[in-house]
Amino acid sequence: MEPLGDEMSEEVVTRATPVSAPAPRSVLRDASAPRTVWSAPDEPTVVGSGAAAVLSASGAGRFDSVREAAADLFSSGDVHAGTEAARPRLFGGFAFHDDHSGTDPWTNFPGAQFVLPRVQVTYTDDGAWLTVNAVAPDGGAETVERRLDAAREELTSLPDPGPVSEPPGVVGRERTTAKDDWRATVERVTERIRADELRKVVLAQALETRLQETLAVPDLLARLGETYPDCFRFLVEPAAGDDRPAFFGATPERLLHLRGRTVSTGALAGTTGRGDTPAEDEWLARELLDDEKNIHEHEIVADTISDQLEPYASSVSTGERRVRRLATVQHLETPITAELAADEHVLTLVEALHPTPAVGGLPPKAALDTIRETEPFDRGWYAAPVGWFDAAGYGSFAVALRSAVAHREAATLFAGVGIVADSDPDAEWDEVQLKYRPILDELE
Repeated sequence: MEPLGDEMSEEVVTRATPVSAPAPRSVLRDASAPRTVWSAPDEPTVVGSGAAAVLSASGAGRFDSVREAAADLFSSGDVHAGTEAARPRLFGGFAFHDDHSGTDPWTNFPGAQFVLPRVQVTYTDDGAWLTVNAVAPDGGAETVERRLDAAREELTSLPDPGPVSEPPGVVGRERTTAKDDWRATVERVTERIRADELRKVVLAQALETRLQETLAVPDLLARLGETYPDCFRFLVEPAAGDDRPAFFGATPERLLHLRGRTVSTGALAGTTGRGDTPAEDEWLARELLDDEKNIHEHEIVADTISDQLEPYASSVSTGERRVRRLATVQHLETPITAELAADEHVLTLVEALHPTPAVGGLPPKAALDTIRETEPFDRGWYAAPVGWFDAAGYGSFAVALRSAVAHREAATLFAGVGIVADSDPDAEWDEVQLKYRPILDELE
């Protein structure tokens, strides 16, 4: 756990006020590092600036370490938020693998990191709120109130950033996996599945790009918001180091949302493209709903998520399977809800669900070993949980898909597919290229 010095034994001090705030892009452009963005369907959008506290951990115990450090952090507080949306929350996420080492391009990303923003702007349906957080002795009530006044004045005087910029342009790209190597790997994995050594493995690829200009992350997120308004959009920057990369994405996959004892989650697996006409689009959707390979892959995910929740739940309910349409792809989706038998911290459930078979495989250990053995790159935080939680242990997490990590004029994109017994290597290759499009379209 990263030390917080004497601050950990002191209280969190929070003050908030309603404010007339400019658009999130303008606030993010002016934000101090580490910057945070969380924008999810049916949730307030939050832009965080700086860090009042940072919780970091590594290894297999990182979920417990973060949960325990957060309990210490929130054990004493002088919190006047005015509304639930403006309450202090920790934003961040986890690495995919327990043994994450933070190799390039994941420099300065630990195995887990959560930030309590020093300043956050929260956008709700009823207006915006400005929140200032501090951890004493860095700031008591009077100091935080003065900072709140100063932040409000600065926020309301931000200049108009002008129109959203065009994508920076891609001047070079390099695949970490050659097509022949991919074909051989998929064939080996399907042989193991047919031999009952595995049931499913999700294999990913990475695409390294060189950009013509430095990436303007606030503008990219604004463009993603226009194209993917129903996805979970996020930005995470590591708190350590002077030269920070940015991990961002627009993922369609919720890991879970917890409030009280109600858990909302779901299965998202099985993919096809979008049609050029409404009729073709509908034909592709019907074909997806009837496709045995995609249905098999999807049912593995849905059944496993329900099984993973069972030890904590008094009831688990599975909704009707349906097609989820996005700008470039269509997915099979099954909503899942659960009522917990007792109060649980959201991180307990995050650990129980990660990785779902939609991003890992079954059996879990054999699938993760296969991923480590075959993927010639570091997954880092790709396909891992990103989100937030509060002092009550409630929170919201997504699976970090349709994502990239960027640094100056370079960005590495990630995409993966589920491999089952009847997977075709070339078809799976094409699906990976399709899944690059949400981020690649905003770079080219």
